[in-house]
Amino acid sequence: MLDIQDILAILPHRYPFLLVDRMTEMEVGKRAVGIKNVTFNEPFFQGHWPGDPVMPGVLLVEHMLQVGGVLLLSQVANEGKKALIAGADRVRFKRRVVPGDQLVTEVEVLRCKGDIGKISACCRVNGVVACQGEFMFALVDAEHRDEATPEPEEDV
Repeated sequence: MLDIQDILAILPHRYPFLLVDRMTEMEVGKRAVGIKNVTFNEPFFQGHWPGDPVMPGVLLVEHMLQVGGVLLLSQVANEGKKALIAGADRVRFKRRVVPGDQLVTEVEVLRCKGDIGKISACCRVNGVVACQGEFMFALVDAEHRDEATPEPEEDV
């Protein structure tokens, strides 16, 4: 549904930190499915780990968040904003991700109140869960430079 050029127009991320190759499904404001093809040429495999390459868990989380970012920032009302992580709950790592794997990640908006909300994400390889979790987000103006992520007024 969205190719790499579309994704580059939505997300601020660039090489080597862009971790979404394609979006295959999108219900704007509700849910989306994104893909990342994991190759041996990824720069992190040089040191994690030589001889037994494994994608770092923090990058699996970043991949899921970027799929969520495409979903959130695709809405016309969010044009000119960027999505920041504000919290993580129930994050679990279930399977190693190695070169040759294809990550298929489904993200769903659980709640949204103003510029604060929560998403659920599940990343799979060959139908087997690799990583899953729930993440709070804050939408801020793209020029936002404050070090602190805005706190929600109440639990979202």
